[in-house]
Amino acid sequence: MNDLKQLEYSLGVRFNNTELLERALTHRSYLNEHAEISADNERLEFLGDAVLDFLVGAYLFNRFPDKQEGELTTLRAALVKTQTLAGFARQMQIDAHLRLGYGEEESGGRRKNPTLCAAFEAVIGAVYLDQGLETVRGVVTPLLEPALTTILADSLHIDAKSEFQVWAQATYNITPHYNVIAAEGPDHARKFTVQVLVGDTVWGTGSGTSKQKAAQAAAAHALSSLPDA
Repeated sequence: MNDLKQLEYSLGVRFNNTELLERALTHRSYLNEHAEISADNERLEFLGDAVLDFLVGAYLFNRFPDKQEGELTTLRAALVKTQTLAGFARQMQIDAHLRLGYGEEESGGRRKNPTLCAAFEAVIGAVYLDQGLETVRGVVTPLLEPALTTILADSLHIDAKSEFQVWAQATYNITPHYNVIAAEGPDHARKFTVQVLVGDTVWGTGSGTSKQKAAQAAAAHALSSLPDA
């Protein structure tokens, strides 16, 4: 594992107990291959998840005094979702310091969003135990504003499928359905194209690297095509 001082520098935190940081970086696959290691990062992940939910919620509450609970909730969900937190882990260079088992390493575990998300949450849990909530706030807050800017600019917090379903049910009393009309590329780089229909009428088409992303893109296309949009 690379020098932990590099990671402490990235975090802006000098740990009193570096064993906490080591544990936060220990994937269960590493534990399985090293009998001398007593704990992986899953308990710290649980704690960090709770700390992040609170800090992000407090940040948004103060950042947007006029927004209602529903939109604050969707913004928080966008900020703490797997992809966003994995991005934070890469920014902090947590990926370079993970302790992974051989099999997990060989399968690309250091690049997997769920693994990086869990590690980021575990590191947050470790910082909280070592130095408290205000230090965690100092680590997290500089990450939030740039991410929030991107989320708002691209409307990433909006669930297009849910919005289009509400409109379709209110207008036609019909729930939209989604059809995959194309799947192209190799297994590791598939691209799906999906249509969303209300009854027999196609309202939108979208593409993405998963069926879910393609469906969201199709719903967003449909929303942009509504008569009053």
